[in-house]
Order: sequence, then structure tokens, then C-alpha cells
Amino acid sequence: MAPQEKTEHQSEIRPVQSRMARGALGWGIRKLGKAAGVSHDTIVRFERGDELRDRTIGAIRAAFESAGIVFIPENGGGPGVRLKKRGKR
Repeated sequence: MAPQEKTEHQSEIRPVQSRMARGALGWGIRKLGKAAGVSHDTIVRFERGDELRDRTIGAIRAAFESAGIVFIPENGGGPGVRLKKRGKR
């Protein structure tokens, strides 16, 4: 099974979305690992396309969502991410 197929079902987040989300937030792999409660090696493995447990992918996704990332599913234009619009303070 190809890495892209493996990650399709995993909490609906793909490795490319993780890289895009980190870029949008200005996070390195260590910061994401800390926010998600996983090792930075786990982040590297995920972004490389290795299969991880669904709960691990869920923790990564939750860390991003807590930081304001919205995941855009594959909808003909490819998967993506965006930052939530922040309210006025």
C-alpha cells in the first residue's frame, strides 16, 4: 500500500497538510511534537508517509486545530489548510 493510501483514512489529515500547517504557523517539528505530546521522530515519520496509530494522528490534528489551523479535505483541488480568521480584539 502506498503512503498516500495509508494516510487517507488516518483522521483525515495527510502528511502534506502537516507540512503546510507547520509552515503557516511557523512551527518546526519539535514544536509540533511538543504541542501534540509526541516525539519529533513521530512527526518526521508521519510527514514521511509512515503509518501511525489513528490516536497519534488525532493528537497531531488536535494540536494544529488548537493553534487555529483548519484542514481542507480533498475536494477536486487537493487537500490543504488555512488559518482560522481571528476576531477583533
